[in-house]
Amino acid sequence: MRLLVWHVHGSWTTAFVQGGHEYLLPIVDGGGEWGRGRCGRPWPSRAREVTPAQLREADVDAVVLQRPEEIELAHRWLGRRPGTEVPAVFVEHNTPRGHAATTRHPLADQDAIPIVHVTHYNDLMWDSGTADTVVIDHGIPDPGHHYTGELDRVAVLVNEPRRRGRIVGADLLSAFARAAPVDLYGIGVGEIALDGVHPVGDLPSAQLHTELARRRVYVHTARWTSLGLSLLEAMQLGMPVVAVASTEAATAVPPDAGVVSTDVDRLTDAIRTFRSDPALAQRAGKAAREHALAHFGLEEFLRRWDALLGSLSP
Repeated sequence: MRLLVWHVHGSWTTAFVQGGHEYLLPIVDGGGEWGRGRCGRPWPSRAREVTPAQLREADVDAVVLQRPEEIELAHRWLGRRPGTEVPAVFVEHNTPRGHAATTRHPLADQDAIPIVHVTHYNDLMWDSGTADTVVIDHGIPDPGHHYTGELDRVAVLVNEPRRRGRIVGADLLSAFARAAPVDLYGIGVGEIALDGVHPVGDLPSAQLHTELARRRVYVHTARWTSLGLSLLEAMQLGMPVVAVASTEAATAVPPDAGVVSTDVDRLTDAIRTFRSDPALAQRAGKAAREHALAHFGLEEFLRRWDALLGSLSP
């Protein structure tokens, strides 16, 4: 199939474009949120950049929407309305931004465009009314088992921690830094200045995986985001996990792979335990990798997407 899909979430798109379809990624002058193209990512050649003018002649088979505004944008660029004149699905990456249990989804109660949630938690919390919903769990390319844990430090990965604040658990960093030195990775981490927290920055994937795997334990701080792909990557790297038991993270990490809790004292105690027992950290990391490969592998992710796309009415 020839699919129109915007480059919104880099890690999710990296997995999505590994399938056997042709992926048309809009690019506009100056890039920006509506046309950033590939952004230099090492994606397969079947993921190609197209301008709005080229899209009108592209004979798109289906549209993979990720933001409500893309519905009108796709209509304007394709000359066909998603859901009625060209098949479409809507991928919901996020937890509700309003009230956790009663926020209406922007596509609630319509029957033309299925809503694809990336976690069961998101499906549970969004009020989608009568709209069709389906859950396709995350799947990621296996980065390989790289864990050494040689550095007695904690790794945390979060984008824009200062702007997003409590949502991503930025306020918890000081507590974790009292248990172990924290190396902070991601976009905008240089804005964080806390004792015991070392902002590293946003690294290319291969370098990031190597550096994460040298740290003793991965700490997942988010309170209210969808399931972070960085958590799954850390698990597949073979890292033990200490995670805030919120949203889908509460079910994504098995007991033998680390410690998941809403008790910050218990989480900091777990960091200290892994620091003092590298052999335990190795065993937990092995369990984390086995679980992540079995439940968040790329092959099943792509198979489920193929099944959904194949079911869309022409």
